[in-house]
Amino acid sequence: SRAGKVTGYEFYPAVMHSKARLTYNQVAAYFDGATDAIPQDKSVHKSLNTLFQLYQTLKELRAKRHAMEFETIETYMTFDELGGIKEILPRTRNDAHKLIEECMLAANVCAAEFILQAKRKCLFRVHEGPTPEKLKNLRAFLKLSGLSLEGGDEPTTADYAQLAEQVKNRPDAAVLQTVMLRSMQQAVYTPEQKGHFGLAYEAYTHFTSPIRRYPDLLVHRTIKAILNETKYRPLKKWQEMGVQCSMTERRAD
Repeated sequence: SRAGKVTGYEFYPAVMHSKARLTYNQVAAYFDGATDAIPQDKSVHKSLNTLFQLYQTLKELRAKRHAMEFETIETYMTFDELGGIKEILPRTRNDAHKLIEECMLAANVCAAEFILQAKRKCLFRVHEGPTPEKLKNLRAFLKLSGLSLEGGDEPTTADYAQLAEQVKNRPDAAVLQTVMLRSMQQAVYTPEQKGHFGLAYEAYTHFTSPIRRYPDLLVHRTIKAILNETKYRPLKKWQEMGVQCSMTERRAD
């Protein structure tokens, strides 16, 4: 809807037909006013304009539900002719990256809801809030910087968001954000649906990257089984699959 509420969705096997092959930088430049950054195809322009409006709405909803958002800077490497590392450069997320991210979040929420409604087992992406010990350590660290976290023994995502807003323009913002992130429990894959604290979602899963992330592939298989009115059974128990997928994710990091 115009308010950003998902009013309906459908899952079905499909083949994608791309109308244009665009890069994030191209689309970001188009959003900044460089209309010639995208080939002169009015249907593509119309789609991008609609998507950008949707992104603005979803961004507002994200702020309203107090989802946590830390601006981390990723890096990429350039190499010389011999294959040695030449430079390590920062890569910042632009509006095109953020737009795709919001669309993926929406799809992931729909996937979780679809599986729960079908009463099937699968792997959910669960992120729980801070443990008492981690909370105590965070508050001790914040006190040294003249900061505090509201919410008592059970701070909410809104309390964290309020603190994140206070620290974002400080010179030590990167350190403080890291400490805040570490105060929460690590996100894991598990068949027990417990919500996502950081994103402020009641139910969440990973659906959008089945070609590079195994839990997403398991979600696709589960959804296909629901559509075919069959039952998908993984090689191991779901709990074991969750532990293994969480471990391999840490190892990859």
